[in-house]
Amino acid sequence: MTLQVVLEKLHKLAQPEKVIFKQEKFGVTANNSLGIYHKDLKILAKEIGRDNDLAIALFDTNIYEGRLLCSKLYTPKALTSELLEKWVSTFENWEITDSFAMGLVAKSDFAIAKISDWTKREPEFEKRAGFATMAAYCMADKFADNSVYENFIPIIEANASDNRTYVKKAVNWALRSIGKRNEDLNKLAIASAKRISTYENKASQWISKDALKELQGEKINILDYPRATYRP
Repeated sequence: MTLQVVLEKLHKLAQPEKVIFKQEKFGVTANNSLGIYHKDLKILAKEIGRDNDLAIALFDTNIYEGRLLCSKLYTPKALTSELLEKWVSTFENWEITDSFAMGLVAKSDFAIAKISDWTKREPEFEKRAGFATMAAYCMADKFADNSVYENFIPIIEANASDNRTYVKKAVNWALRSIGKRNEDLNKLAIASAKRISTYENKASQWISKDALKELQGEKINILDYPRATYRP
């Protein structure tokens, strides 16, 4: 499918009134947006299939939904560090940050390196990208050893005092995801959440309380990764 054809399809799906709705309802503020819901982009992405050249061309149109679509068309294993750095610097809200983190970065060969790097960044959505990738990596790699996730805990604790909404939510998400990977990591995440609860900071208190509520809850679904070690 050509770029022109995809752009025509995007413009047919456009609902300008949804731009303000998404901003007010979901906190998604986006420049050059057509007002297309994520679910509709998923359907279009399935119709198109993987196409790296088209994905890059869509990103470079600067159309918000074109960039979202890029995250669904590009092949994770074909990513380069340079391309990821170009993209992460443009992230402007949680929706596009998480779409790239979950759909691409966590499934790529650069996942751990970008987690280490981006969680040190100051811009809100670059830092969120690091923690969103961390959260997604808990499910993306079914064979990674526990030590990988144990190394994430100090990063989480070092950033648990960041009061910015989309950072603290991603830190919380990452901690909960680690705690649902297997029984051993559940105990580790609970211990981390309890340490975070001692921080005299609103973000830390919220992260700890929310994480403990799920990680110690009766309905929690704890997985059995890595598959080589944990089996039902």
